[in-house]
Amino acid sequence: MKPQMTPMDADSKKTEFKQRVRHWADKLDVRIVWLGVRPMRNKWASCSIAGHLNFSDELPALKPELWDYVIVHELLHFSVPNHGKLWKSLMRAHLGEYEVHEGELMRITGDQAPQHARR
Repeated sequence: MKPQMTPMDADSKKTEFKQRVRHWADKLDVRIVWLGVRPMRNKWASCSIAGHLNFSDELPALKPELWDYVIVHELLHFSVPNHGKLWKSLMRAHLGEYEVHEGELMRITGDQAPQHARR
Protein backbone atom coordinates (compact mmCIF):
# COMPACT_ATOMS: atom_id res chain seq x y z
CA MET A 1 0.00 0.00 0.00
CA LYS A 2 1.37 3.39 -1.02
CA PRO A 3 1.71 5.89 1.84
CA GLN A 4 -0.29 9.09 1.22
CA MET A 5 1.58 12.37 0.68
CA THR A 6 0.59 15.76 -0.71
CA PRO A 7 1.85 16.45 -4.24
CA MET A 8 4.36 19.01 -2.87
CA ASP A 9 5.65 16.51 -0.29
CA ALA A 10 5.90 13.85 -2.98
CA ASP A 11 7.93 16.14 -5.27
CA SER A 12 10.23 17.10 -2.41
CA LYS A 13 10.78 13.46 -1.40
CA LYS A 14 11.37 12.46 -5.04
CA THR A 15 14.04 15.17 -5.38
CA GLU A 16 15.65 14.09 -2.09
CA PHE A 17 15.56 10.46 -3.24
CA LYS A 18 17.27 11.28 -6.56
CA GLN A 19 19.96 13.22 -4.69
CA ARG A 20 20.53 10.13 -2.54
CA VAL A 21 20.88 7.98 -5.69
CA ARG A 22 23.50 10.38 -7.05
CA HIS A 23 25.32 10.38 -3.70
CA TRP A 24 25.60 6.58 -3.75
CA ALA A 25 26.49 6.54 -7.46
CA ASP A 26 29.41 8.88 -6.73
CA LYS A 27 30.47 6.82 -3.71
CA LEU A 28 30.36 3.57 -5.71
CA ASP A 29 31.87 5.16 -8.83
CA VAL A 30 28.88 4.32 -11.03
CA ARG A 31 28.04 6.52 -14.01
CA ILE A 32 24.31 7.12 -14.32
CA VAL A 33 23.09 7.98 -17.81
CA TRP A 34 19.39 8.15 -16.96
CA LEU A 35 17.55 8.18 -13.61
CA GLY A 36 13.81 7.72 -13.36
CA VAL A 37 11.27 7.39 -10.56
CA ARG A 38 8.05 5.95 -11.95
CA PRO A 39 5.25 3.51 -11.21
CA MET A 40 6.52 -0.06 -11.20
CA ARG A 41 4.25 -3.05 -10.67
CA ASN A 42 6.60 -5.92 -9.87
CA LYS A 43 9.80 -4.58 -8.38
CA TRP A 44 11.38 -1.75 -6.44
CA ALA A 45 13.95 -0.93 -9.11
CA SER A 46 15.70 -1.99 -12.27
CA CYS A 47 18.94 -1.11 -14.03
CA SER A 48 20.61 -1.66 -17.37
CA ILE A 49 24.27 -1.99 -18.24
CA ALA A 50 23.83 1.16 -20.35
CA GLY A 51 23.54 3.19 -17.13
CA HIS A 52 19.77 3.48 -16.92
CA LEU A 53 18.17 3.28 -13.48
CA ASN A 54 14.46 3.12 -12.71
CA PHE A 55 13.05 3.21 -9.20
CA SER A 56 9.51 2.67 -7.98
CA ASP A 57 7.61 5.87 -7.24
CA GLU A 58 6.65 4.25 -3.92
CA LEU A 59 10.22 4.36 -2.59
CA PRO A 60 10.42 8.10 -1.75
CA ALA A 61 7.58 7.65 0.76
CA LEU A 62 9.62 5.06 2.68
CA LYS A 63 12.39 5.70 5.19
CA PRO A 64 15.87 6.58 3.86
CA GLU A 65 17.45 3.35 5.16
CA LEU A 66 15.21 1.45 2.76
CA TRP A 67 16.15 3.84 -0.04
CA ASP A 68 19.79 3.03 0.59
CA TYR A 69 19.15 -0.71 0.43
CA VAL A 70 17.40 -0.50 -2.96
CA ILE A 71 19.82 2.09 -4.35
CA VAL A 72 22.97 0.20 -3.37
CA HIS A 73 21.38 -3.09 -4.48
CA GLU A 74 20.88 -1.75 -7.99
CA LEU A 75 24.13 0.22 -8.26
CA LEU A 76 26.18 -2.84 -7.32
CA HIS A 77 24.68 -4.66 -10.29
CA PHE A 78 26.68 -2.36 -12.58
CA SER A 79 29.78 -4.24 -11.47
CA VAL A 80 28.33 -7.50 -10.08
CA PRO A 81 25.44 -8.86 -12.20
CA ASN A 82 24.21 -11.49 -9.73
CA HIS A 83 23.46 -11.92 -6.02
CA GLY A 84 26.45 -14.14 -5.32
CA LYS A 85 29.08 -14.00 -2.59
CA LEU A 86 30.83 -10.90 -3.97
CA TRP A 87 27.56 -8.95 -4.24
CA LYS A 88 26.55 -9.96 -0.71
CA SER A 89 29.99 -8.98 0.63
CA LEU A 90 29.74 -5.57 -1.02
CA MET A 91 26.21 -5.04 0.31
CA ARG A 92 27.44 -5.86 3.81
CA ALA A 93 30.49 -3.59 3.41
CA HIS A 94 28.31 -0.62 2.45
CA LEU A 95 25.14 -1.24 4.48
CA GLY A 96 26.01 -3.64 7.30
CA GLU A 97 23.16 -6.01 8.10
CA TYR A 98 21.34 -5.29 4.83
CA GLU A 99 19.06 -8.32 5.21
CA VAL A 100 17.07 -6.41 7.84
CA HIS A 101 16.09 -3.83 5.20
CA GLU A 102 15.37 -6.52 2.65
CA GLY A 103 13.02 -8.19 5.13
CA GLU A 104 11.31 -4.91 5.94
CA LEU A 105 10.63 -4.26 2.25
CA MET A 106 9.19 -7.74 1.92
CA ARG A 107 6.92 -7.12 4.91
CA ILE A 108 5.76 -3.80 3.45
CA THR A 109 4.72 -5.48 0.23
CA GLY A 110 3.43 -8.64 1.85
CA ASP A 111 6.03 -10.46 -0.28
CA GLN A 112 4.17 -9.22 -3.37
CA ALA A 113 4.73 -6.45 -5.93
CA PRO A 114 6.62 -4.22 -5.97
CA GLN A 115 9.82 -6.01 -5.08
CA HIS A 116 13.40 -5.71 -6.22
CA ALA A 117 14.17 -7.79 -9.26
CA ARG A 118 15.17 -11.33 -8.45
CA ARG A 119 18.08 -12.06 -10.74
